[in-house]
Amino acid sequence: MPVDLSRTDTFSERHIGPDSYDTAEMLRSVEAPSLDAFIASVIPATLRTTRPLQLPGPLTESELLAELRTIAAQNKVYRSFIGMGYYDTITPPVILRNILENPGWYTQYTPYQAEIAQGRLEALLNFQTMVIDLTGLEIANASLLDEGTAAAEAMAMFHSQRPEAQRNAFFVSETCHPQTLAVLQTRAKPLGIQIEIGDHRNFQFMEKFFGAIVQYPATDGVIYDYREFCERAHAAGAHVAVTTDLMSLALLTPPGQFGADAAIGSSQRFGVPMGYGGPHAAFFATREAFKRFMPGRIIGVSIDAHGNPAMRMALQTREQHIRREKATSNICTAQVLLAVIAGMYAVYHGQLGIKKIAERIHNLTKALAAGLQRLGCRVLHADYFDTLRVAPGSRSANEILAAAEAKRINLRNYEDGTFGIALDETCGPQELQDLLEVFGGSSFNFKTEELAAQTNAGYAGAMRRSSAFLQLPVFNTHHSETEMLRYLRALECKDLSLTTSMIPLGSCTMKLNATTEMLPITWPEFGKLHPFAPIEQTRGYQEIFSQLEAWLAEITGFAAVSLQPNAGAQGEYAGLLVIHEYHERRGESHRKVCLIPSSAHGTNPASAVMAGMEVVVVRCDDKGNIEVADLKAKAEQHRERLSTLMVTYPSTHGVFEESIKEICALIHANGGQVYMDGANMNAQVGLCRPAELGADVCHLNLHKTFCIPHGGGGPGMGPIAVAAHLAPHLPTHPIVATGGKQGVGAVSAAPWGSADILLISWAYIAMMGGEGLTHATKLAILNANYMAKKLEKYYPVLYKGVNGRVAHEFILDMRQFKASAGIEVEDLAKRLMDYGFHAPTVSFPVAGTMMIEPTESESKAELDRFCEALIAIKGEIEEIENGKTDKQNNVLKNSPHTASAVVADNWDRPYSREQAAFPKHWVRVRKFWPSVGRINNAHGDRNLICSCPPVEEYEA
Repeated sequence: MPVDLSRTDTFSERHIGPDSYDTAEMLRSVEAPSLDAFIASVIPATLRTTRPLQLPGPLTESELLAELRTIAAQNKVYRSFIGMGYYDTITPPVILRNILENPGWYTQYTPYQAEIAQGRLEALLNFQTMVIDLTGLEIANASLLDEGTAAAEAMAMFHSQRPEAQRNAFFVSETCHPQTLAVLQTRAKPLGIQIEIGDHRNFQFMEKFFGAIVQYPATDGVIYDYREFCERAHAAGAHVAVTTDLMSLALLTPPGQFGADAAIGSSQRFGVPMGYGGPHAAFFATREAFKRFMPGRIIGVSIDAHGNPAMRMALQTREQHIRREKATSNICTAQVLLAVIAGMYAVYHGQLGIKKIAERIHNLTKALAAGLQRLGCRVLHADYFDTLRVAPGSRSANEILAAAEAKRINLRNYEDGTFGIALDETCGPQELQDLLEVFGGSSFNFKTEELAAQTNAGYAGAMRRSSAFLQLPVFNTHHSETEMLRYLRALECKDLSLTTSMIPLGSCTMKLNATTEMLPITWPEFGKLHPFAPIEQTRGYQEIFSQLEAWLAEITGFAAVSLQPNAGAQGEYAGLLVIHEYHERRGESHRKVCLIPSSAHGTNPASAVMAGMEVVVVRCDDKGNIEVADLKAKAEQHRERLSTLMVTYPSTHGVFEESIKEICALIHANGGQVYMDGANMNAQVGLCRPAELGADVCHLNLHKTFCIPHGGGGPGMGPIAVAAHLAPHLPTHPIVATGGKQGVGAVSAAPWGSADILLISWAYIAMMGGEGLTHATKLAILNANYMAKKLEKYYPVLYKGVNGRVAHEFILDMRQFKASAGIEVEDLAKRLMDYGFHAPTVSFPVAGTMMIEPTESESKAELDRFCEALIAIKGEIEEIENGKTDKQNNVLKNSPHTASAVVADNWDRPYSREQAAFPKHWVRVRKFWPSVGRINNAHGDRNLICSCPPVEEYEA
């Protein structure tokens, strides 16, 4: 017998939870003779792909890291002084190691279950407070996707609140960053908003304008006084948004103090690596009057059942999941992990530290300006913070570019022959010397120390800040690394993440985010690249993009892929824009009707409205499937104007609809296109291909199927894959060539969205290979069916597909308990916390239910543990139904139970402390304690507090 020399450290065996023995046990439970026979009973043969995935053979973890080192070496890490909203920064190591590289922070889910998310919520409240303080406005959200998106959201907010419907024009200052302008133009077109670009200094508002946006400091660095501009806008009934730089606001008058109605921007330079464009946390602050209309999530302070302060997401009725086609935004995510980093940067440095960093950057810039002027260069603006626009002296532009190249320096190169130079906190005397040598050549014959000695410290311009910021104790307590480390650890312990237990959220796919996949994102070869660096410096990234696009095309069956959308909802929007552009180019711009099943994700109708479409809802039958007769009737009714069908597959109800090909053909027969929501792609990879099912475009949630971690509610990525006829319309970018020849414009600020985290999905696919990915899909479906089979004796499984099977997720019906025991589904969700689990998806897509998705990463032992918890809770409900326990004062209604409540001297509950805190033996071994009791959401919305409490409360 020959010796087997193959590697033993196969990654797929680490990624997939159940081993061969566990798989055999589960197959017996679901009465299937083999895994392939089981899959055949779940997915009809007519829907299965006939072609296995053609992907490179799987790499081991060590092989992958070696391969990535080779690819990373192709990137040239120049010192980029380009600016334009992106800066090199110093991530404090205590934050780098304990947040960015810590699975206790990056594997959390969105804080819908606030009682077990208090640490992250406090960190986000810090972020909001920081933004409120620095911008001088009254309320801020917990971050958005990027600066361009935030600007577009400000425009949309003003548009939705305009005083008269005929006001449909929006002014954009020509001093805004070009990528921001591009995203604004993309977002304005489908809404019918007329964008007018010009000079704010002589612009005259007319009655048609509902709003305006300006940049502070401007894209070329100059600092304008916008007081008079804001007054003119307000006098004309228009609102003003200001895109700004948080670091500059440590020295400059806050936008809220000179009349801005909203301030937006990026918090990237607060410790978040550039990462060739992302992920970064944008910020959005506005006036109190807009609090119910601002996009994104707001973290607020309420009280728990014991009267203690507790945080949760406030005003959730604003969410697009609830507002659906009435939503003015489809943003359902934030950049939580990155917002946490930026907020902690402020916590660690405090006001004095931030101001010191800002002043040092400004002082270096002034010294550089003085040196350039000594060299005969002309600095175009006298008032600036960190960015200069320079007209060369004796050296030609070509000589300057050659000298910069020789010193591995990137400058911003304007078409008029001037140059932009933006400094950051990583700069020092060496950078000054190198830049002066670039511009001066042999004329540079003085020392930088002379410039420093002759420079007056601090900002002394017309917009000097006089107000204090970051005065609260949290920003003035944790400045030593010891204190900061303990603070971060204390917050981490208040959050349940995948380091604690499985998070079985239906439609959210909380699977393993492997360490090897995560390691490269903090390598400088990937993290320190500016998104607008010359393309020849980014060959490593280009290789990653090229391979990932090819692999995703192979997985979906489509012809082309755009990696630009930096969230799932952004992918939905981009896909719909591409479809509309296709219709428009064919002379059918009137096709604007979008059919959406009643079971669809809330982002679907919200995205459709943002894309300028009219939503028509299609009914679902009693089994949760699209009602084909109703679809046919509505497709034919709107035949002349039909644009799109948005469909999730497998369905949002967790089944493979047998009629999917018929549905797609029906839409095509009536002149429409099919958009497939890729939220449930984890049940398709290797088994089905969206293109073969009949779809024309789909987006892919890389933070679900392809292992980018959720990070507490972001980052995410939502690339779109399209058929050949749609490829010419893929998103473009104004600075870096990408997308189709007839592209829809930019949907994200950076050309490839959050490029840094694309490495994670690339690594996942590279280590799994085609067979590994297919096997993972099979196990995800098996795990779900195993759990459904085990739980159906206790809770009805609401929807099933062929042969009584479910897909990769399933819905348990809890509605009957309200009548029998007075128990709501929320009570079960909170009680699961006492067992050490995060609840599944609650009341979506059906109110009063739980949608469970175990993924392929969880072991059979963990699946059994979760099932035992739900079965035990069913027993607790039965005690209420039988009259053994009071309907109001019981273990479910009083959950979750905190340690302080359990050990309190007074215990007046009709059940034991042990039942409250240790309902199962395994809870004793590893107990997760919720840090607060059940939160009173109504109290928080009535008494909205969205920043850290004032100093007086700490004193009290």
